[in-house]
Amino acid sequence: MSELTVLAEGLRFPEGPIAMPDGSVVLVEIARGTLSRVRDGVIEIIADLGGGPNGAAIGPDGHCYVCNNGGFKWVEVRGRLFPGEEPESYGGGRIEKVNLETGAIEVLYTNCQGLPLRGPNDIVFDADGGFWFTDHGKTRARERDRTGVFYAKADGSYIEEVIFPLEGPNGIGLSPAEDELYVAETPTGRLWAYELAGPGRLKGERKDKPDGGRLVAGRGGYFMFDSLAVDAEGNVCVATIFDGGITTLKPSGGEPEFVPMPDRLTTNICFGGHDLATAYVTLSGTGKLVALPWDRPGLPLNFLNK
Repeated sequence: MSELTVLAEGLRFPEGPIAMPDGSVVLVEIARGTLSRVRDGVIEIIADLGGGPNGAAIGPDGHCYVCNNGGFKWVEVRGRLFPGEEPESYGGGRIEKVNLETGAIEVLYTNCQGLPLRGPNDIVFDADGGFWFTDHGKTRARERDRTGVFYAKADGSYIEEVIFPLEGPNGIGLSPAEDELYVAETPTGRLWAYELAGPGRLKGERKDKPDGGRLVAGRGGYFMFDSLAVDAEGNVCVATIFDGGITTLKPSGGEPEFVPMPDRLTTNICFGGHDLATAYVTLSGTGKLVALPWDRPGLPLNFLNK
């Protein structure tokens, strides 16, 4: 904890951090509805997206691709923000593309074969230039959406629901060899691994459940999982809410690890800096972006670090 450096404060529920090569960090502010950039402690707005911009990733064209969940009702308790139910202003979920130089916004997907996207949440690009994303769904007073995981092309020409159903799918990432896909479920606090046969394709062999998912060994206690990043050794670092920190799970075997953070709503992690040895973490309840040295380097991301 003593190694934490606060890079920015006053953010409105930050998520989706991307450590850019120029030393800045691009992220979303869900409650403000923006894609923003943090540079030398200064917050600048790149694009006003509205709704609820959530996960973000750099695509093969250098633009930023954003999962927009459509927004939340917000609750503020003792100066901390908490996302709530689907708002009256909700107009659906979408995948958007943002030009980082001009702020121009393009909506790529609002549905999959007629099925509306409900709450797109997190995104990762593969080496082929396509992307996986989770749909976390929306919650209402007496019901909640059943959702899954999608694969899509960056040019807006193709989208497919590949995994359904999951319980509030959130963080998503790829193994170093891109032969496994990792999906974190929020309410269950579980991490699932799926063997891949190629871009957008599961191997489909049954593991722990019919869709081919294999449960990655976790840790005990009560917590929920949010977004994630993969390190260079293939470990999955999952932002963990309620007990507040980063849980590292090891798909190849080994005991889980936990690094506590000073915010119960620790929502995301990415790697950057020299040799990708710095972790950037969003502390969403308190509106902070922090950095700390990490004991293993992060996995280079396609179209950003390679």
